[in-house]
Amino acid sequence: MARAEAKTGTAAPKPGTRRPDLTELANRFGSDKGSDKHRYTELYHMLFQPYRDRKITLMEMGLLIGGPEHGEDPDRETPDLPSIRMWLEYFRNARIIGLDVSDFSWFRHDRFRFVRCDMDSRAQLAKAGDSLPVCDIIIDDASHASHHQQNAFLEMFPRLKSGGLYIIEDLRWQPETYERPRITKTADLFQSYLAERKFAHNDPEVAAAFDALRDDISGCFIHQVRYLKDRKDQIAVIHKR
Repeated sequence: MARAEAKTGTAAPKPGTRRPDLTELANRFGSDKGSDKHRYTELYHMLFQPYRDRKITLMEMGLLIGGPEHGEDPDRETPDLPSIRMWLEYFRNARIIGLDVSDFSWFRHDRFRFVRCDMDSRAQLAKAGDSLPVCDIIIDDASHASHHQQNAFLEMFPRLKSGGLYIIEDLRWQPETYERPRITKTADLFQSYLAERKFAHNDPEVAAAFDALRDDISGCFIHQVRYLKDRKDQIAVIHKR
């Protein structure tokens, strides 16, 4: 399969022209965030519309379906970056950062930067974070392993701007290849914060590390799957004070 080229334009829309919403762009570029699967873009368009024309920095962790969480080699072929191309088209003035354990350095765009990182290692995440600018929006769509999500939040949330949004996707699915036995699930971790304003985790050190960030969290909600009330805990949105 041929690799996709960066074909996102930068010309401003003509006055009076209706710009495509985020769901239309997700479907066009083949992102699973659109209406064909998760429907995350319906929520994101509401959250992100005020940022659309601003010079923000957005980082997404996890750039293509598949990878080690599905038993593939980290050095797999990476023919496309659907969500990154969607973000570049939606946020015409934004810098977009992509982080992944696989190699996407072949993708070239003047507003895109790629960082290779294994989220199994907090040290690698810390090193990656130290090399990056502060972000307005961070989205974790990587392996979905609980400790990966938690490692990433502990290292990257402090690198979020005041007023920024941190989003963790796909809380209801964890890969057998990575998930640790009896680890507190990330959804349960944030539900404990919502209930008690304190993080409960079966590892006291992890709980303490999350609690150390409580004063920087001004709000949090956890959304259900495809807007179905009986399928809770799919996506977390955390706002930084």
